[in-house]
Amino acid sequence: MLNAMVPESGYQHQADIIYGDHERLKLDIYQPVGLMDTQNPATVVFFYGGGWEAGEKADYKFVAEALTSQGIIVVIPDYRVFPEVLFPVFIEDAAKAVAWTIKHIAEFGGDPDQLFIGGHSAGAHIAAMLSVNPEYLQQVGLQPRQLRGMFGLAGPYDFLPLKSNTLKQIFGDDASQWQSQPVNFIREDHPPTLLLVGKNDRTVLPRNSYRLAEKLKKHGNSVELVEFNNYGHVAMVAKLAKPLRGDGALLRPIVNFVEKHR
Repeated sequence: MLNAMVPESGYQHQADIIYGDHERLKLDIYQPVGLMDTQNPATVVFFYGGGWEAGEKADYKFVAEALTSQGIIVVIPDYRVFPEVLFPVFIEDAAKAVAWTIKHIAEFGGDPDQLFIGGHSAGAHIAAMLSVNPEYLQQVGLQPRQLRGMFGLAGPYDFLPLKSNTLKQIFGDDASQWQSQPVNFIREDHPPTLLLVGKNDRTVLPRNSYRLAEKLKKHGNSVELVEFNNYGHVAMVAKLAKPLRGDGALLRPIVNFVEKHR
């Protein structure tokens, strides 16, 4: 629905680029038109939400349009979801997408040293895990310090105890569930972090972002928290779509964050 109202001009789209050895491991790249006029453009790898059990990269063209309109290259990967896989496979898939991007983004006019990751909802959780737990990027030969920053829109970062049977299946037994929580991996020297939260979010409670921000600050990390008084869970990504963007209240802090830390 949101994509139907997104202009096709302003970006070039490369679809279904293979980044892994499973049929679902493909990504789309969106390049701003006139990219050659932009020096060392930043790239954002964006992970969509869907409760770790749904989602399609093609449905998030509107996110790419928003960011490419500001001169940013956008990569949107698909990743495997429940019930086909369980935690942490979707995070391992995401790490592979980041590794592919660092290796190949120069072929699309990007700079591998200007890479950011971000996401909405479950995608924000995935991005946060890549940022705070070095294990996943290390598996693909990378380190979190190679990321310029991470931003999360309405992300679940501290959501134990698990309430639904589906989540219990996805994240395993009680003894191992702590490994799925970004707040449990906070130390010093994480990439800069931007957390965006809607105060009316009843799907992923705002306290997730508050607690992650608090822990990051406590350990001396660079973190910004931006609150939106009247936004619910869906609005925290839908407001990036051009017809709903208004004055750019949701887009602006993301772009400012990228410009600040690139």
